[in-house]
Amino acid sequence: MSEQAKFLEGSLLKHITVMSLTSSIGLMAVFLVDFVDMIFISMLGKAELAAAIGYAGAILFFTSSFGIGMSIAAGALVARALGAGNPEMARRRAATVLLYGVIFGGLFSAAVWFNLAPLAQLMGASGETLALSVGYLQIIIPSLPILLVGMVGSAILRAHGAAQRAMWVTIIGGVVNAILDPILIFGLGLELTGAALASVAARIAIGVAALYPILRHYGGLSMPTAQDLRGDLPVILSLAFPAILTQLATPIGQAYVTRAMAEFGEEAVAGMAIISRLTPVAFGTIFALSGAIGPIMGQNFGARNFDRVRGAYRDGLIFTGAVVALISLILFLLRGPIGALFQVEGISQELLYLFCGPLALLWFFNGMLFVSNASFNNLGHPFYSTWINWGRHTIGTIPFVIVFAWWFGAAGVLIGQAVGGVLFGLASAWMAIRVINRKEDTGKTRPFAGHTRMMQLFHLRR
Repeated sequence: MSEQAKFLEGSLLKHITVMSLTSSIGLMAVFLVDFVDMIFISMLGKAELAAAIGYAGAILFFTSSFGIGMSIAAGALVARALGAGNPEMARRRAATVLLYGVIFGGLFSAAVWFNLAPLAQLMGASGETLALSVGYLQIIIPSLPILLVGMVGSAILRAHGAAQRAMWVTIIGGVVNAILDPILIFGLGLELTGAALASVAARIAIGVAALYPILRHYGGLSMPTAQDLRGDLPVILSLAFPAILTQLATPIGQAYVTRAMAEFGEEAVAGMAIISRLTPVAFGTIFALSGAIGPIMGQNFGARNFDRVRGAYRDGLIFTGAVVALISLILFLLRGPIGALFQVEGISQELLYLFCGPLALLWFFNGMLFVSNASFNNLGHPFYSTWINWGRHTIGTIPFVIVFAWWFGAAGVLIGQAVGGVLFGLASAWMAIRVINRKEDTGKTRPFAGHTRMMQLFHLRR
């Protein structure tokens, strides 16, 4: 067994906890800076600035989803190679994914950059808010290839089980951003432009911080030949393409939600923007879970150890439930101070308090979907993630938002989005359990005994 394939033995719940918590610390370092950005912008006392960040955030989510898709492919391929005892293939495919990621990321960011105004208008931005959103994005979007290097590099580190090093990649970016934000936003009076420039500097720091430990501690990268590039491309695309499609569903669904919220005014959009910054800070551990559990499943799948694959899925759900329950309680108790921090009132306060109450608990089903998607991506069924994610952010979002917004106004937009998440979270769990069972059955399809398999999943001993 390769020494680098560290997830083939030991407590699965411990592996999941360590990987998720360390990954989430790094993620939350970045998310926390975005959160502080929103505090700074709110302190400027201009509602149009907060609304502009809301519109821009949806488009940035769209572009970063490309990087998330490429990082999923890198993590799955490197983890499988390590689990199969082939570190040379792991190094080569890591290099190939990085190279293709920079090329495709550059083309993708260029396409978005030349269409920023139409994209922002599509989500409801207009007038001064539109101009502010576009100006902010024109600075940040060209740095997507650099961010992608950092995201793919972090996935490679996690595939090696280097959770702490992957954590430091994003912490370094967060520190750079945190230092530059007040200097540029307030010290130089650049407002949104300053926030954008600080984000670009942070992305550069993340890219450098991700590459350094790979080159220094994990054998570096085996530069592919032209034949390797041709040969690896179909394998990479088989994972990256559906993973990118999967990730693009989220910002498209969020763009619709932003558009629906815009019908209730800039105060409602500003409230939603605050929630969008608060959510990843609060649930950073759940966001990290998908990337953290993927290498665990990938290594054990590469070693054909399906008992541990199934156990990892089960423990992932247990971990999700515990985290969501704890964070929901904290948000509920702190909803007053959080509201005071942003000086919210009216519709903005109503939306924030709703999120810090019952809607936070429903994040368990989003976590369920994250764990299920990780299993699809690492067990050779990435298009399952694509279909379940697109379903969740189209038929699982649009009709529910329409109906609940008609009933409850701006609050109904968030309620409808959450209800759709519950239904598709449950659907994803059923599909994931079915995939694991079929893989264990040596690829032969057999009927799925839902109740029996569910009971086996949660009573299986590691």
